[in-house]
Amino acid sequence: MTVLSPASRIRRVVLPVALCAGLAAGLTGCASDPDEGTNGVGKLSATAIEEEARSAADAAQAVRLAGTLVSKDGTYKLNMRLKENGASGSVVTKNSTFELLRIDDTLYLKADAGFWSHEDEGSGKQGEAGADTAAADTLDDMYVKVPQDDPSYKQLRGFTEMGVLLDGLTGLHGRLVKGDRDKIGGLRTVKVKGGEDGEGGTLDVSLEGTPFPLRFARGGGGGVVVLSEWDKDFPLDAPAKGQILDYGKQLPRT
Repeated sequence: MTVLSPASRIRRVVLPVALCAGLAAGLTGCASDPDEGTNGVGKLSATAIEEEARSAADAAQAVRLAGTLVSKDGTYKLNMRLKENGASGSVVTKNSTFELLRIDDTLYLKADAGFWSHEDEGSGKQGEAGADTAAADTLDDMYVKVPQDDPSYKQLRGFTEMGVLLDGLTGLHGRLVKGDRDKIGGLRTVKVKGGEDGEGGTLDVSLEGTPFPLRFARGGGGGVVVLSEWDKDFPLDAPAKGQILDYGKQLPRT
């Protein structure tokens, strides 16, 4: 039987411990870094991430905005392609669907006959209802030029304004809190929340490439919009003359 000296016994205990410690350190060093291969904004504070996203959006030339907006006036489903000098896309409400096309200050509205028909079912005025239907049929699927003096011009144009929509639909409220990592459209994101529970909205910011905002969930169930195709240009072509109806200074009141 071999008797080990105290020094030898210490070395036999210390060596495995040292090896285990070194192995643990090596494994830690090889662990997946959540910010590896990203644009680095995930390391920033919530306020700094939100500022980066806002700056990226402000500098962008184009974007697609799709999703649902809930307001006191109702629920709107938007699918709009937007850029500084115009936009094209569709808006769906509870009772109607219509398309908008804006080129600079010229705004066109395209809708089916149901959008233009305003029959009063309780009036019993069958003649007027028939006239409404006939007028609506004339407007069906035509591009109606919206006069700038018409009260609806400003409201409809609001759906086509890139800056207005982005500011109104992606603004966070309350103390900003950095949230979890996620993926939107295959891109890694980091969340920034307005309040601990996102009661002031939740913004997903891209961790890949430019830190664009990719999704915004409005607080209080106000809807969710997805932002994609950042800086992808698209054509804005006026409809053919045979597809345009111009009623002068006011939209037709069917």
